[in-house]
Amino acid sequence: MRDPKLREIDEHAFLRRLDPMLDVYASAMEPPNEQLPGRHTIMERHASYPGFRAFVAEGRPALPILTGSVQGFAYGFHGARGQWWHDVVFQALSDREGPEHAESWLDDAFEVAELHVRPDFQGRGLGRGLLSALCGGRGERTVVLSTLDSRPDTPARSLYRSVGMIDLLTDFEFPGGGPRYAVMGGALPLAAYAPASSRP
Repeated sequence: MRDPKLREIDEHAFLRRLDPMLDVYASAMEPPNEQLPGRHTIMERHASYPGFRAFVAEGRPALPILTGSVQGFAYGFHGARGQWWHDVVFQALSDREGPEHAESWLDDAFEVAELHVRPDFQGRGLGRGLLSALCGGRGERTVVLSTLDSRPDTPARSLYRSVGMIDLLTDFEFPGGGPRYAVMGGALPLAAYAPASSRP
């Protein structure tokens, strides 16, 4: 398999790739198997959200008779009230710093819903490439996402900090239980280094 190439896909191509993308998600996140059908449904619903955008890193086969495969993917959309993640995070930020603080991050935000690379393809710059492509040229003022908060120096959190994102919430438990997350945000366009200010 040759090195994967990044390509933007529309919602229809995204839906056709749900199963291989879910395989990447499972290999990167190692969730309980019983959670995967629910994740499939969530990703399918996200494709209908406003401002949806997706990229895949697909391997090109060395021989024409072979087929390529998804080695990484990322997608997001314009965050809005009425979306579960948006409303939960808005309330948490409001409780901590007040509604104006929450609005400063979420009233015009691009939400990165998922960004995953298959473990054996990590460390090659695919995650950074996917993030840069996904956020490039977006019209929103901020970008926000959540990532596992197992420790502050995970490769994912280091990547997000390197493009100017900061922690908005840490050790955060979404409704329904599960692992703890860090919610991160940054200004668009992405910066080379995290800004000193904690506001967008």
